[in-house]
Amino acid sequence: MAACDILISGTGGFAARIAFDIAATADEPVEVIIAGRNRERLNWLRTAANARAALFGKKARFTTQAVDLLAPDASDEMLAATAPRIVVQAASIQTSQVIAQSGNAWTQLVAEGGLSATAVFQALLSSRVAAAITRSGKPVTLINCGFPDVVNGMIRAMGHDVACGMGNVAILSNVFAGSAATPPGAEVKVLAHYQNLAAWRRRPEERSGRPPRVWLDGVEVKDVYGHFADIQLTPEPVIEISGASGVPMLLAMAAGRSWRGHVPGPNGLPGGYPVRLVDGSLELELPDGVSEAEAITWNASFEEQNGLIVSPDGWVKFTGILATKLGEHVPSLRVGFAVRELESICDELLELRAALMREA
Repeated sequence: MAACDILISGTGGFAARIAFDIAATADEPVEVIIAGRNRERLNWLRTAANARAALFGKKARFTTQAVDLLAPDASDEMLAATAPRIVVQAASIQTSQVIAQSGNAWTQLVAEGGLSATAVFQALLSSRVAAAITRSGKPVTLINCGFPDVVNGMIRAMGHDVACGMGNVAILSNVFAGSAATPPGAEVKVLAHYQNLAAWRRRPEERSGRPPRVWLDGVEVKDVYGHFADIQLTPEPVIEISGASGVPMLLAMAAGRSWRGHVPGPNGLPGGYPVRLVDGSLELELPDGVSEAEAITWNASFEEQNGLIVSPDGWVKFTGILATKLGEHVPSLRVGFAVRELESICDELLELRAALMREA
């Protein structure tokens, strides 16, 4: 049985960004296994990541594990074969590119109803990996990269642990930190839900809606859109930032160091927060004067208005425009579903997605 510090599950662009940035920044020895079903892609990721580590003189080492995560018992077998301390689950049956696509009834539903239309798809593989970790009984840290602002709450409602995700709030915290409007060395703290990202994909004069909450050296920015007018995101997923954003945290986890930053879905909470890593666990590190309850309520309000919410007893409910749109096609979804029914609901939504993708 191989053993590793970090297991990256998935071979897409997001997984590649994580691996390549570990390779370029790891100052301490770290063993990484990349797992997926495309052997040619795995061979390339291993080759390129080890080349980058050599190029930059870093101490990361990469190997691979072939696995089809959709196969029965695949998650259990992957964990048994790799013995990871940290699992970065970056595989999904729904590409993030859906936000930049158009031309069929499915992409139109996502554009009008919101990305939580894809939450069940994002949750499928991550919930299976989380369940396998629970069954293993071993202290494995799970980082879920698939829509963590929403999906991590679903994983927790299923009774499994999840440390956090990557990107989303960390996209915004890092672009604000890098903005010309931020004094060098200023402490940046951000509360942000993934829904806050859409405005920054538009031109400055077209931005609207509730902005994220931002503090510079403890002082909240009053006009966030105006203050950070120099910031511009691409219409596509900003993997160059989002995939990179979790790498310093991963390396700190692997080395047993402390770390401060921003993550979405810490310990299953909705939305994203400033956090600190202490003794291997993430804790909220909110601005002075902001309570944990206030921060959670603020983040939760986005999905309560439109999206998907998970109650403490595990009932999943679509809300707002999304509930209306999905209900037109699958009337039973108007009332929601029990999170334990995720697999059967996923099958139902996959049929809907396939049908709508055939419609112009």
